[in-house]
This record gives sequence, structure tokens and C-alpha cells, in this order.
Amino acid sequence: MNWTFFKELLSIDSTSGKEREVADWLLRTLEAPSIEAQEVGDGTVNLFLQWGTPKLVFCTHMDTVPPYIPPTMHEDRVEGRGSCDAKGQIFAMYTACKELEAGGFTDFGLLLLAGEETGSWGAKAFAKTGFRAPFLIVGEPTENKMASASKGTKSYELRFHGEAFHSGYPQYGVSAVDLFNEFYNKLKAVDFGEDPVLGETSWNVGLLHSDNPQNILSPELGCRLYFRTTFVSDQAVQDWMAVLSGEQAVSVVARGGDAPARYVTLLGFESAPVAFGSDAPHLTGFGHKIICGPGTIRVAHRPDEHILAAELEKAVEQYVRMYKELTASAGTRL
Repeated sequence: MNWTFFKELLSIDSTSGKEREVADWLLRTLEAPSIEAQEVGDGTVNLFLQWGTPKLVFCTHMDTVPPYIPPTMHEDRVEGRGSCDAKGQIFAMYTACKELEAGGFTDFGLLLLAGEETGSWGAKAFAKTGFRAPFLIVGEPTENKMASASKGTKSYELRFHGEAFHSGYPQYGVSAVDLFNEFYNKLKAVDFGEDPVLGETSWNVGLLHSDNPQNILSPELGCRLYFRTTFVSDQAVQDWMAVLSGEQAVSVVARGGDAPARYVTLLGFESAPVAFGSDAPHLTGFGHKIICGPGTIRVAHRPDEHILAAELEKAVEQYVRMYKELTASAGTRL
């Protein structure tokens, strides 16, 4: 495996919004019979490499979460931002493609997408091209297990409306911080049900912000609310948020998301459900979808992000085997 290539890939900061630089480098560096850069529309590009007419497309994303962390190479593992999510997948998938090419195989592709971490903008743009193929393998850190199912996502913009007043006399005003706290505790008490496949629904608050000085009750507080939904809870979450939007003290704007989904698994490969989202739901032109890749989600997005060399080597072997089994069966096993 070309570890120098992997280090150079990790040395380029491709934090979401900045991935154009790594895309340009990949366009100059990668080799395939056909390489196309496709504009996403926000200044970023997708890259699509093709060997013949693809029946199977390997796919992952180029952008990473902040902050950028430069790579450190060790004998048994590689550290740095994107090593696990998802430049490790780029490295393993491209290596698998070159092995297939060297073995005389054809009719496969490698799709590298922009903007996965901030809304799957590259995947949504690619879906509009009308490209279709029987099989898609999406690379995410699944510990080289096939994802049998994944949770859905639902995102909301919330704004709590208080009434500013001198903080020495709180009885004459309304603190938006208090309104948020009441909402937060209310949401924590909601039971959305236990899903037999995907488990419990989870949620997280981000971008929490209020500009009030310490001696003035907060007149306004804004935040994002992000749910990870299950087959049991996906509609229940939307219904609960719809009721919330009718309350006067809070404004609710739905920002979209995707539904929980089941994915293809193959005999002879480990499988397990996952709780994270991916580009897979937005790539609509494919008959059968697989999510599988090296690395573990437990270190993705963390300061100690890393991936084991053995995991990358296993991923290459598995991707090659998946291609051979899927294209030989022509879908009869699915």
C-alpha cells in the first residue's frame, strides 16, 4: 500500500468548505481511464473516477470536521484528521480500485463527494446528474462491518423569545435561557420508544448562543437541535416538534434530514447497525446499497482520531471481494 500517498492526502486541510484543495490534488494524483470533476454549486467539487461503465461504485467523502490535525505516521497506525473519517476510506477504496484494475477487472467507479459532514451537499448534487448503477458501496468507519441499518437524522433551528430586563429584578422580565432550560428538561423526559434494531433515539444541542450581558435577562437564545431517529421514532420526533412549533415562546424551523434505513449485507461478512448518518440516503440512483469501511466511529471527530494499518489492509481485501461477489451474482443473492 502507498503510505506516502496516504500521508500526503492527510496533509491537506479539507475541513468542510475547504475541500476544493484536496479535490484538485486528487484530480492531479489519482489515475483512472476516466476522471471527472463535477461542480457542486457552492465552490466545491465531486470527483468521479470510472473504469468502463460502472456496475458498482465505491463512494466516500473528502471533507472532514474541524479542527484540522496534521498526520502522524506510526508502524501500526496513522493519526490525524480524516485518517478514520473518511480519508482512510478514500485510501482503501482507491487501493482496491487499482488492485481490480491490475487484475483485469472493469466496470466499476470511485465517487468522492464534497460536503458530507455539513448536509451531504455533494451527494445531493450527484443525485441530480441522473447517473444510475446496480451497486453502491459507501465508505464510513464501521470497523469493516457491513451496516445492516442506520439511524435517520432530523435537524431543527430553534429560537427562544424572552423579555429583556435588569437581572436584579427578574420578576419583571422573561429569560430566554430559562425558556431553553425548561424545554431541555421537557425533551429529556420524552420517551420516543426502544427500537429492536436501532435502539434508543438520541439528540444533541449545538450552536447554543445568547448575546445578553450578565446583568440583563436574555431576550433571545438560538440553537440547533439534531436528532438520531429510529424506525420506531422517526415520525414521532417530527410530530413532537410540530407541536412545539405552535408555542409562542419558541420559533422552530425544520432543516431537513433523512429517514432510518436498512442496507444490504452479504454472507461471510460481519454486520451490525450504526447510529450515524451518511451520504447513502441521498444517492438515489443505485439499486442496492452497502455501507462498510475501516476505522471506528468511536475515534471519528475526536482529537485522537486514528486508524490501524491492519484495518486499512483488511478493507482493501474486503472491497475487492465485495466487487467480485456482487458483479458475479448480478444481484441474485440480494
